[in-house]
Amino acid sequence: MTLALNLGKHYDVAMLCKDEPNEGSTYYAQGGVAAVLNEYDSIQSHLEDTLIAGAGLCHRDVVQFTVEHSPDVINWLIELGVNFDTQTQSDGSTEFHLTKEGGHSHRRVIHAADATGKEIALTLSHQLQSHSNVKIFQKYVAVDLITKDRIGHKGNNCLGAYALNLGTGQVELFRAQFVVLATGGASKVYLYTSNPDTASGDGVAIAWRAGCRVGNLEFNQFHPTCLYHPDTKSFLITEALRGEGAKLLLPDGKPFMKEFDNREELAPRDIVARAIDHEMKRLGCDCVYLDISHKEPEFIKSHFPTIYDRCLELGIDITRSPIPIVPAAHYTCGGIVTDMNGLTDLPNLYAIGECSFTGLHGANRMASNSLLECMVFAKAAAEHIQQQESVEHWKAIIPPWDESQVTNSDEDVIISHNWEELRRFMWDYVGIVRTDKRLQRARRRVQLLHQEVTEYYSNYRISNDLLELRNLILVADLIIQSAIRRKESRGLHYTLDYPDLLDEPTDTILVPPRFG
Repeated sequence: MTLALNLGKHYDVAMLCKDEPNEGSTYYAQGGVAAVLNEYDSIQSHLEDTLIAGAGLCHRDVVQFTVEHSPDVINWLIELGVNFDTQTQSDGSTEFHLTKEGGHSHRRVIHAADATGKEIALTLSHQLQSHSNVKIFQKYVAVDLITKDRIGHKGNNCLGAYALNLGTGQVELFRAQFVVLATGGASKVYLYTSNPDTASGDGVAIAWRAGCRVGNLEFNQFHPTCLYHPDTKSFLITEALRGEGAKLLLPDGKPFMKEFDNREELAPRDIVARAIDHEMKRLGCDCVYLDISHKEPEFIKSHFPTIYDRCLELGIDITRSPIPIVPAAHYTCGGIVTDMNGLTDLPNLYAIGECSFTGLHGANRMASNSLLECMVFAKAAAEHIQQQESVEHWKAIIPPWDESQVTNSDEDVIISHNWEELRRFMWDYVGIVRTDKRLQRARRRVQLLHQEVTEYYSNYRISNDLLELRNLILVADLIIQSAIRRKESRGLHYTLDYPDLLDEPTDTILVPPRFG
């Protein structure tokens, strides 16, 4: 949406959405947007905090570019009407309320209560209604990108995409001079995740099949605190609670983070998630607890209304009782390799947001840098596209999707069974703590699944579940390959076989075999 709003109105824009236009991780983001907004903070401080959290793998020039553009992004959102929280000063004036999250040395996270992503998404969506050049296609799932070489011509320029219309069941052809992937991450590859159901790694998978490199996919961020309750799934408990003083407790009420890091609850997410995982395995308990009940009830209700209401629905009054929590797969730090314009290896193909690998996050994303990255690089991509108006548009005929050789499936049980198996072994073998033996075990299983699903895909008409499973299996394999290659423990990749850091940090870049 940010990219579409920053393109000139003479562009015809087709926005393909798997679900409703706002369905995606942005809508559910609670915490906020990290930005340098007051005199006590600085670009240098935000940059250094990000570099430290990224454990030596952040690209300094990309971090500099991103944080320098943070005030502009926030001002743009305010101009559009995003209603960020404010507070009244002693002199009667008001200013934006900034919170502090793990890894940050200052309060620099601007937010709208605990539903920042929802506020931003709804505002952007409302603004798009006045852009008649943008047409939204709901319930469309990308199948594959169309490139020159795919249709028998020399070159690998991206010409468009095939997409499944979930309403009609037909695959439609979308041709475009420029294609942008804004498809989110791949956390649905894990059994437990904070992400919505749409986060199935589609962009990474279709870009890889088209010839794009991917980078640092071994760095999967597990959010330390997701609600643990049998009647809910994927409900995040924002890090801002810990920023406001919430404590992590064992089942007996004892705090434990001081045993792992002197920053305690405000240590970076990888450290906090490993500490929780360690204690749960040590004690054999199903969860630990996050307690903010020592704060005034009105403070809790006003700052965290979404969490308060949802927990109360489940019988948990967070003003009186601690919240049961577990870690869950949250953010894909790696992705499709891009430059600082969001441009991929394929001419005319861009990737922005969580599906991309810009070099911003390194080995561990710092809290609330993700929404910032989305909008900074969306604006950069829009500007770059507008500079490419002289690019020749491919005029040749692109063949329609051919399903003349396939039939309707009578074995959909294969999809559901393989789906469950994939997500469970990824959780067990490629999770918060890894070993070579676990990774090799996962690789053998994912290769078997790949063979089965490739055969299935070749013989039967496609469906949303089949496309997502096909993509998740591919991305799982790329994650496993990346993890096997990293012979050290750095940031989010922690392996018992290589507990130490290597002297020279390097990115893990995978190249599609036929393009290597």
